[in-house]
Order: sequence, then structure tokens, then C-alpha cells
Amino acid sequence: MSPERYRKIISILNQRQPDLTVVMDDVNKPHNLSAIARSCDAVGIGVAHAVSSIDKIRLTQKAASGSNKWVEIQTHDSLEQAFGPLKATGHQIIAAHFSAQAVDYRDIDYTRPTAIVVGAELIGVSEKALRQADQSVIIPMNGMVQSLNVSVAAALILFEARRQRESAGLYTTRRISTALFNRLLFEWCHPDVAAYCRRRQLPYPRLNTDGEICEPLADRQPGSS
Repeated sequence: MSPERYRKIISILNQRQPDLTVVMDDVNKPHNLSAIARSCDAVGIGVAHAVSSIDKIRLTQKAASGSNKWVEIQTHDSLEQAFGPLKATGHQIIAAHFSAQAVDYRDIDYTRPTAIVVGAELIGVSEKALRQADQSVIIPMNGMVQSLNVSVAAALILFEARRQRESAGLYTTRRISTALFNRLLFEWCHPDVAAYCRRRQLPYPRLNTDGEICEPLADRQPGSS
């Protein structure tokens, strides 16, 4: 691994935003799922959520989640399963959906813990999700079309969140836990070795200051330090 790549990985992890995420409500097209995951990575989101009670869509979501190794996509069978932990940790639920109560997407304070909900390609955010959302937002349009592609809409909202958070200094200090930082650092630097350790329930070996493994795997046993 080059020193430049090692420094880049550290910089990315130091800017991760653990209290910003996206919830995809029955989004089922692989190219949209992958595009949203890329936008999540671009603004520092490490975990996104995909919800569907339909087996076919759920399988598509799981397949798409494997295409992006930088963002973990957690799949859920229900909105309650996705929203419950987010609400418990104080996230505001913001639905990207046109309604009489919707406000301009730029009027939301995204420096707060936030989950942005985007909906299926044809019908948008479901009524069930809207009932559980704290606020709906719209992206003002000046043409004949009434809405953007779901992945484009998600990107616009996410980069507004990034703008606000950058102005508030939320990218200047590490915000994820040391344990998560160390785990992801090893997995991103040495994915094959990480997979080997997981299969054999071995703890990850230590890295030196250049990001290289500095102790042999053979001498390590499950539970050793």
C-alpha cells in the first residue's frame, strides 16, 4: 500500500458522519441504489438503509449493497425496523416528497442527527413512511417535470447537508468511535486478510504507522490480544 493511499483512507475515516444517513424506501433499481451509495460515500456517510417487505426488491437491495465496499447498506423488512433505532438515537426523519406541508430542502438544519428518506422510482416515499417522518422537503423545479430521479434528488439533499456540516466544522474532527475507526482502517487497507481473520474468528493484527501489518497471523488465536 502506498503512503498516499494510507493517508487518504485515514482522512476519509476521520470525516465520517455517523449521525447522517439515508433510508431508501422500496428503491429497487440497482443503478439507483448504487448511485445513492456513491453519494453517501462522497459526503461521509458510512451506513445507509434499504427497506422493503417484498422479497424481489430485498434481494436486489442486498445485491447492490455488495457493489459498494465503502458504504454499508443495512437491509430491513419494515420501516419500523429501520426507523426505530434512528429515532432512539435522536435522528430527525426527513422525507424527500412533495406535499402541502413540504419545505424547501435547504431550510432543514442538517447539522442535527438526520435520516433522509427517499422513495421508490415511480411512487415516491410511501404513505407509511410519511406518517412517521418529522418533515417533508421538496427540491424547487423550474421546468415541466415535477421531480428528479431518486438518486439525483438524494445527491442534491446530501450535498446540502454536507455544506451545512462543513460550515459547522463537523468534518474537522473524528466523529466515529476508535473501535470502528480501527476496524474499518484494517478492512479497507487489507480486505483479503480481514476476510481471512473473520472466517477463522481471529482478531485483526496490528498495523504500523505506514499501514502495514506488523505481526504474524499464525501466532494469533481467537480472543488473544
